Amino acid sequence: VSPNDAAARKQTAVFAGGCFWGVEAVFEHTKGVMSATSGYSGGKRETADYERVSEGDTGHAEAVEIIYDPAQVSY
Repeated sequence: VSPNDAAARKQTAVFAGGCFWGVEAVFEHTKGVMSATSGYSGGKRETADYERVSEGDTGHAEAVEIIYDPAQVSY
């Protein structure tokens, strides 16, 4: 597969489903997933800290960005 073909097959999805560590772990072992990266969605940059977000008042949701090959796994 040429580099251009691989880039054309790459898509991104973001899931916010509770604890991001568990969501990330499942996707890391899914065929067709190129990467799974935990982070935060919403809120302000200065409050994007695990302990602070856990307090529930930052406006953040724990989220996982998934980069995947749709030829191997569907959305």
